[in-house]
Amino acid sequence: MLSSRLCGFLHCRLVVTVAVAGLISLNVMFLWTSPLTVCLSSNRPGSGRQHIWKNNSLVKAVVDKPVLLLWYWPQNYIFNLSDCKTIYNIDGCHLTDDRSLYNNTDAVLFFHKAIRLATLPKSPRPPFQKWIWMNVESPTNTYKIPGIKNLFNLTLSYREDSDIPVRLRLTSRKIPDEHFEIPKKDKLICWIVSNNFKRTGAETRSAYFRELSKYVKIEVYGKAYGSFLDYKDYFPTIGSCKFYLSFENSVHKDYITEKLNGPLAVGTVPVVLGPPRKNYERFVPGDSFIHVDDFPDAKSLAEYLMHLDMDEDAYRKYFNWRRNFSARPHLILKNQEFVLAICTACDYVGKHRDYKQIPDIYEWFFN
Repeated sequence: MLSSRLCGFLHCRLVVTVAVAGLISLNVMFLWTSPLTVCLSSNRPGSGRQHIWKNNSLVKAVVDKPVLLLWYWPQNYIFNLSDCKTIYNIDGCHLTDDRSLYNNTDAVLFFHKAIRLATLPKSPRPPFQKWIWMNVESPTNTYKIPGIKNLFNLTLSYREDSDIPVRLRLTSRKIPDEHFEIPKKDKLICWIVSNNFKRTGAETRSAYFRELSKYVKIEVYGKAYGSFLDYKDYFPTIGSCKFYLSFENSVHKDYITEKLNGPLAVGTVPVVLGPPRKNYERFVPGDSFIHVDDFPDAKSLAEYLMHLDMDEDAYRKYFNWRRNFSARPHLILKNQEFVLAICTACDYVGKHRDYKQIPDIYEWFFN
């Protein structure tokens, strides 16, 4: 009798086990054969935990990252979204340009020049979602677009008081480099310039260049002067010059662009025209560059540069900073112009979840 009851009990357990296993198998088969193209779980608003399916195959499984939606491609310069990871080792968000994900997106990035009210999202904004205003131009080259003053939570620009400041910065060395060698030079002064339009504020630098060229020879390249320089020759050309004219197209606080970074990265001394010297010294050592404001006129600057050309020890002092810092070359391909800005936004979104609001974007930017 006991043996019979035991067999009955084991038989029941076997039936239950088989049934449960069958249900699990059906669920697994359903998940792998589901025609769903995109599914974002919403266990918590803005959690970023997601299943992403594409063409009936699992592309990315359960990613615990916030989602950053690129609403416009800046100037239609399209790059590989994986560049943030491969170039800058930034992997803190899921970056996408798929507008169908809007309702489950943690943050949306809007490129200022592309904004038109008619092209903004039509669906109500989820309460957890942040809108980021992206503009890396100076106020001189920024046009006011009506109707966007009170739309944004975060600012992304070159300015240090932005929520998301964008800049390639020097990196400090743990072990000093005692063996930096200045690259071989066969030119005294070089300038690569693609824009000399007065409406962009470029006349200030153009006028200084014309005056400076009266007293010293300057090798000029770029579309503005009809001599386009191939991308592969960009850094080698700068590196072959003792001095490079790092002249900004307009003068504004913190508006210090890749024109400074390029020569620093390849072993050339930048001669800068832009905001005051103290502003530059927030980002690079004061003995790493020459500022036009340090001289009463262009002739005096020309005489100083020619003096440094003859005095090797004095010239070498402009590289003392290399002992403790290094500079990284910036991206130069046309479609890579906004990669750093977008990847910086991704990094920020991955690290910050706090609420912010910008009452008037223009009040902040222009004033």
